[in-house]
Amino acid sequence: MVAVNDHQNAYRYPPRVEIEVDQHDPASYAIAAERLNESGADILCVQHEFGIYGGPAGSHLLGFLDAVAMPVVTTLHTVLPEPDAHQRRVMDAIIARSSRLVVMADKAADLLSANHGVKDSMIDIVPHGIPDVPFESSDMFKDDLDLQGRSVLLTYGLLGPGKGIEHAIRAMPEIIRRHPEVLYIILGATHPNLLEREGEAYRESLEDLADGLGVADHVAFENRFVTADELARFIGATDVYLTPYLNEAQVTSGTLAHVFGAGRAIVSTPYWHARELLGEDLGVLVPFQNSSAIADGVCGLLDEPERADGMRRNAYEQSRSSVWSEVAAQYMEIFDEVAEQKLVEANGAADLVKFGSATENFSGLKLDHLKRLTDDTGILQHAIYNVPNYREGYCIDDNARAFILCNRIEAYFPGMRIPEVDMLATRYLAFIAAALDESTGRFRNFMNHERRWLEPFGSEDSHGRAVWAVGMGASQSADSGRRKLSAQLFENSISAVTQFTSPRAWAFALLGIHEYELTRNSSQKARAIRELLNEKLLNLWKLCSEPDWPWFESHVTYENARMCQALIVTGAAIPDSRSLEIGLSSLAWLCDQHRMHDGNFQPTGTNGFHHRDGERAVFDQQPVEAQAMVSACIEAFRASGERTWLDEASRAFDWFLGANELGIPLHDATSGGCRDGLHCDRANENQGAESTLAFLIAATEITAAKRPLSHIHAS
Repeated sequence: MVAVNDHQNAYRYPPRVEIEVDQHDPASYAIAAERLNESGADILCVQHEFGIYGGPAGSHLLGFLDAVAMPVVTTLHTVLPEPDAHQRRVMDAIIARSSRLVVMADKAADLLSANHGVKDSMIDIVPHGIPDVPFESSDMFKDDLDLQGRSVLLTYGLLGPGKGIEHAIRAMPEIIRRHPEVLYIILGATHPNLLEREGEAYRESLEDLADGLGVADHVAFENRFVTADELARFIGATDVYLTPYLNEAQVTSGTLAHVFGAGRAIVSTPYWHARELLGEDLGVLVPFQNSSAIADGVCGLLDEPERADGMRRNAYEQSRSSVWSEVAAQYMEIFDEVAEQKLVEANGAADLVKFGSATENFSGLKLDHLKRLTDDTGILQHAIYNVPNYREGYCIDDNARAFILCNRIEAYFPGMRIPEVDMLATRYLAFIAAALDESTGRFRNFMNHERRWLEPFGSEDSHGRAVWAVGMGASQSADSGRRKLSAQLFENSISAVTQFTSPRAWAFALLGIHEYELTRNSSQKARAIRELLNEKLLNLWKLCSEPDWPWFESHVTYENARMCQALIVTGAAIPDSRSLEIGLSSLAWLCDQHRMHDGNFQPTGTNGFHHRDGERAVFDQQPVEAQAMVSACIEAFRASGERTWLDEASRAFDWFLGANELGIPLHDATSGGCRDGLHCDRANENQGAESTLAFLIAATEITAAKRPLSHIHAS
């Protein structure tokens, strides 16, 4: 078990709680994720409620879900009908990171479908669990609590204004007039968060209300937490349970389910869970904030004990499917299905994955050509058709991309340790480590097939991409040795970026810092460099952008979306609203620029690019441009919660599969490779490392963004 603490060192847990998370400390979430990954757990079941996790609307949970390496089943205790922007963003991100969602009421499932576009196949409705207790009379429990001769009303749970208890107290004079033996027990401590903010002001206001109405002798406040056995005795002694809640939009009430399952008569306001549970004469529903109706509902049951007894028996029988053993069996069935899906992915079963129009024929991720291009040194740059070209040797650019791919697979195909990926990741990281000149802190780029470096240091872009790769390795690698080496390489290479002038190098480094900050290895140096590079990109945009050209440079060239992506992830993480807004708006403009008349993706061609005052080159179109757009749009979706960004990502990915200017697929389903580009009359038939990795990374990322996961063909 992982416990989330709202007060540091405030609780003493039983031994089964092995990990604790500080609600407001993002680093503690990263540490917990790493420990879970090391534990070998098959599935993570997350209990989600707004207010439990730190960050805006509980956004600290998202980094944790990104970092864990196993499938996630999320139980949603609340699904809001009208979430604000932060709540919607967080909920959409949780949905995107979950293999299955569990809710406890039909209304919650309806809201997930209507507000978040979740398919029915991803949602399971499992009732709130209840103890399995025998159906018994209240008299024996009243004897135990010294309440003989009293008609007992009960409300229990953490005390707070949303419970509407004041309306139940206002009903007491009329109830007492008709049933002078009544005692209303309000059981439970004040909610800790309310206690910290306001002390006992709310409880004292209720006590003053009871005094003022002259019913204090008939209202008992039990201001404490009680054990499970004590609670069972209080519930057993209850004749009528009251839930006078104020808000209709409550899809789950554990206290209501508990008392219903114990076979008690219930009077409740018609919030969503109560309407579902208490229909068909299984309880009494009364209007919100209506004390007279509460009094009538309670007295009606006390006046007609036979009717109340029949209601109790019906509720008890109806609730047997909700006892904990039955609920546990339903959860185990869900876990088994998710685990089976994981095995199917690992074994390479061939169900089709559908992302959109052109993607319907894409059948999974095939690593054959990646392995064909890789030898004992690293990944070769180029191929002649699908045959590796030894004459061109190696470069750190492609080995960094290949290491990024391996880390993405390990993070996005959770719970799987694919031997080929483990071996390949080690080989690519070894190349990156050999490329670093520790005396200068710079990475070399090109190496010939005889393993001789061809220059003292590489381009700024290649260095930035290597920083990105090792930053990701430090947080996402499934192997502790690779994580430690990646962190060491990151620390030894990040400072050089501060002297660079290439905006793309800045962007790559920002993406690497973002990944690195997900680990316990985060450092003041990395955060300072992040602020510096973020400001450099913002200043570049400010100097160059115009209303009709909201861009960072006077030309659109290559891997353009990376600058947008860097600002989006940085703006969301720091947080910095300027960076996020500029990242999203510039990406939206780029999407418009890269959209054909028929709606397909059309990246800027490398044969001339696109200058502010000139025509945009259409050819030659490069796979790396489509992949950058896929990545940036997925990050835009995660930051904004707007699902239209997933449509943009799908449009860019479809380019690989034939939704392009010539209707020619760039992805070769037979080899698993990707053709090197799209010319005006044909595709470039060579399948080099850059293009193949562009496709594989894009496929991995969009698969993860559009759960359920597709299948990976490792053979």
